[in-house]
Amino acid sequence: MGGVNKVFAPLGGKPALARVLDAFESCDSVSQIVVVVSKEKLERCQQLIAEEGWSKPIEVCVGGRRRQDSVAAGLSRLSHCHWVVIHDGARPLVTRDLIERGLEAAQETGAAAAAIPVTDTIKVADTNRIVHQTPPRQNLWAVQTPQVFRFDIIAEAYKQAKGEVTDDASLVEQLGYKVKLYMGSYDNIKITTNHDLLIAEALRQKHGK
Repeated sequence: MGGVNKVFAPLGGKPALARVLDAFESCDSVSQIVVVVSKEKLERCQQLIAEEGWSKPIEVCVGGRRRQDSVAAGLSRLSHCHWVVIHDGARPLVTRDLIERGLEAAQETGAAAAAIPVTDTIKVADTNRIVHQTPPRQNLWAVQTPQVFRFDIIAEAYKQAKGEVTDDASLVEQLGYKVKLYMGSYDNIKITTNHDLLIAEALRQKHGK
């Protein structure tokens, strides 16, 4: 990102993180919000929240070295929660509908994750890039956030976490819980490069946000 922190990257005149918080602010099912950031970005995030003046209680806390350490830090700040919605600040095009549908899907098993069907053929290769397998595309989904969990399930998952994982659903799966996938959005992209930021801006303008 050329030195630009992706959650503060400008998108239509607003930081990406502000657009995420706008979506959660507009969601009637959400009663409290915790934003987890690095120590270096703590003050900037607190300033953003003060300037925007969202009505829901928003707490900011410092994360850890790994993604799962940061989520665990955020979970520790929640109180009297039955459901938890975990979302990446670098996915600024999340919508109220996507959040609400995640909460609805999670009612079935206690855990749900937004995902989209994979459109490309996927190859499984070894370290030498030799193909070992081509899994059936119809069974493959690219997982996104939001990911929604009953609080007791995700709390237990983090208490018993072993190894490093890239998403919260993986920890829940390790405990034997079933995770329900629900249809995400191809617009719900994650910003990791400047190219992604250009795409996100085009999608934002397309939807008039």
